[in-house]
Amino acid sequence: MKRTTSTSRTASHRFTKKRSVKTGLPPGSLVHIGEKPSEAVAISVMHYHPEALNERHCRTLDECLGQTEGDGVTWLNVEGVHDLELIRGLGERFSLHPLVLEDLVNTVQRPKIEDYGTYLFIVLRMLQPADERDFTSEQISLILGPDFLCTFQEGLRGDVFESVRERIRNGKGKIRAMGPDYLAYALIDAIVDSYFSVIESLGEKIVEMEEELALNPDTGTLQQINAIKKEIIYLRKSVWPVREVISFLQRDDTPLIGDGTRIFYRDIYDHTIQVIDTVETYRDLLSGMLDLYLSSISNRTNEVMKFLTVIGTIFMPLTFLAGVYGMNFKHLPELEWRYGYFYLWGIMLVLSISMIAYFKKKRWL
Repeated sequence: MKRTTSTSRTASHRFTKKRSVKTGLPPGSLVHIGEKPSEAVAISVMHYHPEALNERHCRTLDECLGQTEGDGVTWLNVEGVHDLELIRGLGERFSLHPLVLEDLVNTVQRPKIEDYGTYLFIVLRMLQPADERDFTSEQISLILGPDFLCTFQEGLRGDVFESVRERIRNGKGKIRAMGPDYLAYALIDAIVDSYFSVIESLGEKIVEMEEELALNPDTGTLQQINAIKKEIIYLRKSVWPVREVISFLQRDDTPLIGDGTRIFYRDIYDHTIQVIDTVETYRDLLSGMLDLYLSSISNRTNEVMKFLTVIGTIFMPLTFLAGVYGMNFKHLPELEWRYGYFYLWGIMLVLSISMIAYFKKKRWL
């Protein structure tokens, strides 16, 4: 029961981030919306080309970008978007539109992609399995330029990019020889792959609920169904728009995406469709489970009412006989019978047994 309550609270929290704080402000106003991490903003940069890699973790923006000039690809990763001065500094350094900066600090964005000519702005949801088979959600924003890629995380629970970092450090595969468009593909692919882990976790919970629903459904089962239904709704809202983002990346004629990279985005598109199909399947399963729960409760109530009706029907003639011979009239003929008490008991037993046999014959018991 505690797990269900915690899951329900977590699922509800994802829908209740306040956006009203921006009411009345002009477009481009920087107001952070979302959770603030307990740690300070962390900045890291990886500048690489096929022969070399320069990786640093910095406290200030100038410290990170001071040695990234020259050929190669620069990947700047910022964990924590609540530092508005840092975001303004990045906007000036990379000539970002004020609306992009506004969306960076607003962590309740719908997944989307916007083409600003010299760079692409991409927003996705990064989902990761958590304890007790729940999942965490964090907004990840990408700014793809001709020779750089900036990623912005809320900085709450780590990320799913460690495998990409290891590939860059080890020089494995094509990543060091390709441009920032391929790096963006690798990061988006890691995000989409994490969706499968979340789906598998939800699938295990649904299987457990199906077994519980078949054996002993109760109010706790209903709470679990409603909690997972909220998670599926949130997952659906996070995944469905990703299809539009990937479709843009593989079909649009932007020069920021090379022809040799578009085929890789096609593979991500296929994975996204698989995730969407699975989410829709789970959604239908949960709707069917909710109907099955209501039917089970209704059938249980009907069985109880049937049993009580049968018991009441059996006792009706017995109550009638007891009422007749319990009357306080002086002259009742049967009162003088020597064995009248035993005769009455015999009649009652015969009536009860006959009615029970009749009910069983009619399959009412």
